[in-house]
Amino acid sequence: MSKKIIIAGGGTGGHIFPAIAIANALKAMDNTIEFLFIGAKGKMEMEKVPKAGYAIKGLTIAGFNRASLLKNITLPFKLIQSFFEVSTIFKSFRPNAVIGVGGYSSFPVLRYAQSKNIPTFIHESNSFAGRSNIMLGKKATKIFVAVDGMEKFFPKEKILVSGNPVRQSIAHATVNKQQALMAFGLLPDLKTILIVGGSLGAKSINEVIQNNLPVFANHQIQLIWQTGKTNAEAYQQAAANFRNVSVNVFIDNMEMAYAAADVVISRSGAMAVTELCVLNKAVVFVPYPHAAEDHQTANAMYLVNKQAALIVKDIEVKNELISTSLELVKSEQKQNELKQNIAALAKTDADIFIAKEILKILA
Repeated sequence: MSKKIIIAGGGTGGHIFPAIAIANALKAMDNTIEFLFIGAKGKMEMEKVPKAGYAIKGLTIAGFNRASLLKNITLPFKLIQSFFEVSTIFKSFRPNAVIGVGGYSSFPVLRYAQSKNIPTFIHESNSFAGRSNIMLGKKATKIFVAVDGMEKFFPKEKILVSGNPVRQSIAHATVNKQQALMAFGLLPDLKTILIVGGSLGAKSINEVIQNNLPVFANHQIQLIWQTGKTNAEAYQQAAANFRNVSVNVFIDNMEMAYAAADVVISRSGAMAVTELCVLNKAVVFVPYPHAAEDHQTANAMYLVNKQAALIVKDIEVKNELISTSLELVKSEQKQNELKQNIAALAKTDADIFIAKEILKILA
């Protein structure tokens, strides 16, 4: 009899792409498994998961809004409603196991599964665990983590250090630098910086780049700039007269962008960190300061402490980001040092490891 697995979570690419990678690895090992994803209505997963070929159901749920406490008034009602929705989905689908990848939609799904004694697996992608995962970890069957030292968050006997699953298109990319630069309409012989603030963009990074476009042009440095959706039109207009800049709202073929870059400026979400390790890139991290439990700073510092990356705090972006980036892009010696150290932290088969461990328990 074929197994049925629910994969819950989402909100950002950092949760969605690992979830799809795990599903793909499980499917490759047992193509009789039936999958159902559960996410939050109106979020990115409702578009990305069907594109990857999987069915998804959306919950009426929202996360805690740190910027506006008033907007949290309806949260308890949405959480209660989501449990009813989860109950209906489970009665219809009858899963043998549930995998949670983070994001607020994973909490009611895993909590309900645990109440029914269905095996639950957690994947914690950050080096500082989220509160939901910490609560769910107590009753989880196994907990897959990105880095070592996570015993402070989870029961030691349940932890398996797997790393973060990376999209196959990135993990096994064969694009060369010249092809990649041509794809973005840039010149083959100039140093290139990739600026990526995540799928939603990064206001502080974007504004300082916008204000310093002439500086990069004067130094004959090219930019591949992923702006994200917010204020994208203004950034496109600002860069319109600069031939050394390729502006993109969202980059689907990230393997091309990474291949073209000598240096990367990035937020330090879990997946960005993982991909940069796998591809051995010289990177300047600018952690998003309002991430839950400040996990992006923890992610970045894990690499910085191993001399594998540089960091500029969000509050210091205006004063330090341009000079730090220019200095790095001009120093091949520093780039090589960072690349060598970041390569040592790469784990390329996390999806296969996780899939094997789950199937062992479900056998």
